[in-house]
Amino acid sequence: MQKSRTEYSARNTTVAIIARISAILMGFAARVVFTHTLSEDYVGINGLFTDILSVLALSELGVGTAITYALYRPIAQGDVEKQKSLMRLYRFFYQMVAGIVLVLGLLVIPFMDILIKDQPNVEHLTLIYLMYLANSVCSYLWVYKRTLIDAHQLSYIGVLYQTGSWILQNILQMIVLLTTRNYILYLSILILCTVLNNVFVSRRADKMYPYLCDREVARLSKEERSGIFQNIRAMLMHKVGNVLVNNTDNLLLSALVGTVSVGKYSNYFLIIGSVKQVLEQMFQGITASVGNMGVEASKERIKKIFEASFFMGQWVYGLTAICMYHILDLFVGLSFGEQYIFESHITLILCLNFYLTGMRQATIVFRDSMGLFRYDRYKAIAEAVINLVVSLVLGGLWGTAGVFLGTMVSTVTTSLWVEPYMLYKHRLQTSSMPYFGKYILYASVTFLLWYGESFLCGCITGRLWTVCILRGIVCFVVTNLAYLALYHRTREFGLLWKKAVQLAQKYRENRMRE
Repeated sequence: MQKSRTEYSARNTTVAIIARISAILMGFAARVVFTHTLSEDYVGINGLFTDILSVLALSELGVGTAITYALYRPIAQGDVEKQKSLMRLYRFFYQMVAGIVLVLGLLVIPFMDILIKDQPNVEHLTLIYLMYLANSVCSYLWVYKRTLIDAHQLSYIGVLYQTGSWILQNILQMIVLLTTRNYILYLSILILCTVLNNVFVSRRADKMYPYLCDREVARLSKEERSGIFQNIRAMLMHKVGNVLVNNTDNLLLSALVGTVSVGKYSNYFLIIGSVKQVLEQMFQGITASVGNMGVEASKERIKKIFEASFFMGQWVYGLTAICMYHILDLFVGLSFGEQYIFESHITLILCLNFYLTGMRQATIVFRDSMGLFRYDRYKAIAEAVINLVVSLVLGGLWGTAGVFLGTMVSTVTTSLWVEPYMLYKHRLQTSSMPYFGKYILYASVTFLLWYGESFLCGCITGRLWTVCILRGIVCFVVTNLAYLALYHRTREFGLLWKKAVQLAQKYRENRMRE
């Protein structure tokens, strides 16, 4: 029996969140072992090289998003031949991307002294970088077939393979570090698990969609290729903006402050980034369903679902940002050591950036799933320029805090308002003013709770672990109760509650049939 979009979304989201939490717990354990078996220089180099290769990933050009969007209509119409043609084009793009990343990555080596302010005490630095580069190149091989699985609203399958690979990787890496402390062997395991994950996902896709192995594949028409290339060019701008805003902090910290600051941020980024990954699964799980809805549903229906998604996002990200701010420093000190703790004002900036990014997630998913990325493509470039200029200026004045403030300034002056404006104008075709009114309301409530709960958390004393746990409980309970009291009569809350009840009833019916 054909499942509804809600059922597909619920399954994808549930599996993804559980799998991501499992992988994060294993990754966190591996990180603790990493920081306690290797020096701060290795921690800083890990963050720096990861960001360098994230910048090189610009060569991916947003091909994945553009091809995925192009797949939604032929999948909804059952057009197998068009799917075959798109996947053949996708394979060509990713093979080309792997080659470009390799060449650009090699060209970075002569400039390594410029990117690293203080030369770290790390042996075989060039070899280590080459191994990171090899892993990045391997990540593009065979993986393109996962896109077809995701576009069929079955993203949970790829998530399970990826999570299994991550868990295996972390277990093996912890064993290596505890027994040998050999960083080269540690990176070899990373490369091996990346290749194995891609191979297994590729084989699963071939079994699910045998037509991927067909040799006779029609070439897309000139008009179709032109449309895809236009979308790719638009996504390139978004890719440039996202990478320069979100993946250059370590580069700027290394150049302006030093690798020790990079090491501190790497630990914070591990925690904040891990939480962000879990929450983003809520939205990634509905991506294909939103794309399918964009083909079939009216703009009134799309608007209603978007507003409910935005409401859900502000609740979850507001709650998480408040909890994280009040326990993050304690958690970092207990897990990695007090030498890795930032000043409280830097932690505040990081949590605010997390909240601002989270408030955008619903808009980003609807924009990308419905192919609207061309309308705000110049916004991405403006955001990147503002981020770099402000981060360089403020980073020179205030160090680490100034670099992170640059990210906040660039988000507030561009993405915060441009993305929803374009979504309402070009797809929902109605005024975006009600959206901004709700944004101000949601943010005001969250900041008042944030401020008020600081007094409550300040009254909690005792052992550090006890304080950390009690602060988390207080923030979680107080924030949820306040949100529930304020929003339980809203249309958005009612729609989400109705969907939850329907899913529960459907689950019970399926269990009874079994």
